[in-house]
Amino acid sequence: MQPTFGIAIFYLISFQGFVPTNQTLLIGQRLKREAKFRAVFRLGFVSVYLSAPMLDGFATGASFTILTVQAKYLLGLKIPRHQGYGTVVVTWINIFANIHKTNVCDLITSAICITVLVAGKEIQERYKDRLKIPLPTELVVVGGATLASHFGNLNHHYGTSVSGHIPTGFIPPQVPSFSLMPRVALDAIPLAVISFAFTVSLSEMFAKKNGYTVRPNQEMFAIGCCNIIPSFFHCFTTSAALAKTMVKDSTGCQTQVSSLISALVILLVLLFFAPFFHALQKCVLACIIIVSLRGALRKFKDVPAKWRASRNDAVVWLITMSATALISVELGLLVGISFSLICIIYKTQNPRVSLLGRAGDSDLYEDMEEYQNLVPPSRVRVFRFQAPLYYANKDTFLKTLYKAVGVTPFLEMTSRRKAEKKAKKISMTQAQANGDTNNGDVVVALVQRQLDFHTIILDCSAIPFLDSTGLVAFQGLLKEFAEIGVRVVLACCNTSLIDTLQKGQLFGKGDKDMSKMLFHTVHHAILYANIQQPDKSSEDSVL
Repeated sequence: MQPTFGIAIFYLISFQGFVPTNQTLLIGQRLKREAKFRAVFRLGFVSVYLSAPMLDGFATGASFTILTVQAKYLLGLKIPRHQGYGTVVVTWINIFANIHKTNVCDLITSAICITVLVAGKEIQERYKDRLKIPLPTELVVVGGATLASHFGNLNHHYGTSVSGHIPTGFIPPQVPSFSLMPRVALDAIPLAVISFAFTVSLSEMFAKKNGYTVRPNQEMFAIGCCNIIPSFFHCFTTSAALAKTMVKDSTGCQTQVSSLISALVILLVLLFFAPFFHALQKCVLACIIIVSLRGALRKFKDVPAKWRASRNDAVVWLITMSATALISVELGLLVGISFSLICIIYKTQNPRVSLLGRAGDSDLYEDMEEYQNLVPPSRVRVFRFQAPLYYANKDTFLKTLYKAVGVTPFLEMTSRRKAEKKAKKISMTQAQANGDTNNGDVVVALVQRQLDFHTIILDCSAIPFLDSTGLVAFQGLLKEFAEIGVRVVLACCNTSLIDTLQKGQLFGKGDKDMSKMLFHTVHHAILYANIQQPDKSSEDSVL
């Protein structure tokens, strides 16, 4: 009770306002009326890190975990439920170790129920346009199995596992003890975050499937409301449940009326009808849950297509699914989010770079490795870096640029100085041999290494932003190439990028050199570079 209240407080201190509906377990189309509220901390931003491959992998791994937990009921095995990490592995080891104790009656009942349920699902999917209401297959199975178990006395004759005594009524409400709050606060915060992420991940998954949107901040407020009242009734922490949600989705529930009806039915069961389900076999409930997992488990066959479309997404799916199934559902979610972020960082650290060429007589310039019949501009290199430029990929940017143009300014300057020093030494030796006393005005033009380009154009169309480290990289780049007689100009910069460059005074004080260094298109930059091309004599000079 106390952790529940702590989690409720954690949610509610982040939000203020009124939400007219509980959107936590909403499965189908959203109500058009949206609640308006004011968020204080807006912690719902966490949901933006829940990518589609991660959500699919999480749903599949969680579904496999649920299937594993329910498998023992299909076979009628009485093995202890493992708590903690490695539930799937430990449970399957226990199942195979006790497979010889399978209850034949439960196994036959499970086979019949699964057959009926799958047949009902297939009929409903095939003729869903003709059916006015969903087929009540689950209700028929539960009713028929309860009657068969009761009148056949299956528990007495065959030792089947039944629901048994279900207590009715409510525990009297009690005000939570605020004195315990300091002891549960640290545990409540991570539980609240994991609970919220778990709920929003399920919401996003079903939102994508059924075509509606999810408001994370409102979801968080709804979860807080769902925890504040149960904290007075000795309840567990409220969160979304994958198995129950899939059952409702598979039965065709589309509005919150289904949640209201479910609540009323559960209320009636708790108050009056619980004793009537005494003879219901547990394997029947397990069959309903397992059949509802078909959609998530089918995603295994989509892995080859995911791999062909995007290896990165396929790896995220596999890692998330494996962590969720083999470690735990909570850690699987955290591993999936963390690995997705790592993949994004890796992509920005190792982006695609390219040299651009001109398409015919047009003003278009594209990657020469991707397109055929492109002509590189004469004595100009056009370089494109397809990622934001920040501290983590600054070195990658410089290395790929040096490699693409074939020149490293520092090494080039070092080479030229060594050659100049050597040439001066040779010239002085020859002058002394010839008796020439004018050794201070030696011209070392014979050792000049002429570059095959005089301008580098940085196509910034694929650079959304840069930080201070990226700005320093730009400044150093201009200075280094200027020392070897190569001009560096920018093209296709967005407004935010230009603002950053202006604040860093890349174009000089008062942006006096902006018209010489910044161009709207690559073609305009090339035209300017050709006009400013140095003459032959200046190209032959050392510096």
